[in-house]
Amino acid sequence: MKLIVAIVQDQDAQNVINELTEKEYRVTKLASTGGFLKAGNTTLLSGVETEQVDEVIEIIERNCKTREITTSLLTVTMPGDTYIPYPLEVKVGGATVFVLDVEQHIKI
Repeated sequence: MKLIVAIVQDQDAQNVINELTEKEYRVTKLASTGGFLKAGNTTLLSGVETEQVDEVIEIIERNCKTREITTSLLTVTMPGDTYIPYPLEVKVGGATVFVLDVEQHIKI
């Protein structure tokens, strides 16, 4: 058995959850924050049999889109705490997926 931990953008999470549950995979949703922009992320946990890992990863990949956004970073330009917004285009989205071995699984 494997535990799949997938960190996805909030915008993509519901589509991933819907398709996983439609295919009868159980999934647990955790709210999380992190990454370069400290943007809202969702961490999904799903315990599956080893032979199901590839299908779950394909579902995640199919529903997690990479997109470019423009954001303003505050940069110090002069002494005296003067801040001027600096627009920056960055790519966000996609997913970070970890596949872990499960030593023991207990369903109560």
